[in-house]
Amino acid sequence: MTGLRDEMPAVVRRELDGLAEALDEAIPAKKLDDNFLLATWNIRGFGAFTPAWVGATDASPKRDRQSLHAIAEIVRRFDVVALQEVKRDTSGLRALYRLLGEHWSVLLSDVTEGAAGNNERLAFLFDTRRVKLSGLACEIVIPPEHLDRDDATHLTRQFARSPYAVGFSVSGHSMTLVSLHVIWGSSPRERVHELGAIAEWLSRWSRDKYAWDHDLITLGDFNIERRDDGFHDAFTSTGLTIPTDLIQARRSVFDGAAGTGAPGGGAAYDQIAWFADTHTSRPLSLEYRAGGSFDFTGKALPSRGLTPAQLSWRISDHLPLWAEFGF
Repeated sequence: MTGLRDEMPAVVRRELDGLAEALDEAIPAKKLDDNFLLATWNIRGFGAFTPAWVGATDASPKRDRQSLHAIAEIVRRFDVVALQEVKRDTSGLRALYRLLGEHWSVLLSDVTEGAAGNNERLAFLFDTRRVKLSGLACEIVIPPEHLDRDDATHLTRQFARSPYAVGFSVSGHSMTLVSLHVIWGSSPRERVHELGAIAEWLSRWSRDKYAWDHDLITLGDFNIERRDDGFHDAFTSTGLTIPTDLIQARRSVFDGAAGTGAPGGGAAYDQIAWFADTHTSRPLSLEYRAGGSFDFTGKALPSRGLTPAQLSWRISDHLPLWAEFGF
C-alpha cells in the first residue's frame, strides 16, 4: 500500500503518543525470560482500508491509516496476538504486518468458505524476538464417527469456522494456542454444540501422550453472551478455566464500565482459557499472573468524537483481551 509510511500529520502523532501512554499504564512491560504476554482480538471486519490518514465520514471502508497505526500500537505490546474476523481481502492485515516491523511474523488460515464461514480467516501475529514457532500448525476437524449422532445433543457437522491451532515456544517453554470464532447460529443449540465440541476436543488433546504440546490455551471469540449462561457452561464443561479478572473484564465498546462482563450484563464473547485441574486434564504449566482488556475508547482517535458504533468500524467493536504468564 503506497505511502503507508509517509510522515504522519501532527495530530495523528499526538494521538498515537497518547495511546502509547495509556498502554504503558495498562499493559505489563515485556521482560526477557520472565513473562509472556498473550492477547486475543476480534477486529471487526478486518479486510480492506481507506488509504488516507483520516478517512472522510462517508468513506468505505471506514478504517483508515490512523486506525491501522492505532491497532499496531496496541498489538505490539504483546508477544502473540490471535486475531479473529480477518477477511478474504487481507490488505489491512498486510499493512498492519508492515507497520509492526521486520521482527514480527504472521500465520493465518485460509478463508472459510460458505455462508456460515463469513469469508473469515484466523490469524496469529507474533514478536519473533521473543517467540518462536514450535512446529505445529493445524485446523481442527471433527472425525466423522464423532458426528454420526442422532440424539441432537452434539455437533452433527464440522465447525462453521475451523479452529486454528499453532504451537509456539517462548524462553524454552512450548505451548499450543487454539484460536476460534464460534458461530452465532440461527439457534442457541448450534452455538452450544460448537462450544461443547471444542471443550471435548481440547480435553482429549491435553491427555494425549503423543500430542505435540500439552500446554494448551484456547482463545478467541466464543460468542458467550453472559458469564452465567448455557454457552459458558458448555465451554467450561470439561474443565477449561477462566481467571476472575478475565471473567470480569469489559469486552465491547458497547458495554458499560469495566467489571460488567460478569454476571451483571456485559458481553462475555471473548475468552482466554486453559486447564487447571489435574483430575480432568493436564494443567497448564505456565504461571498465570494477571489479565484484563484494554479499553481503547477515548484513547484511540480521540479528537474525532466518534460514537461507539463509528469507533467499532475504525478500530473494532471488541476490546483486546490479554493475559500475562510467568515461567
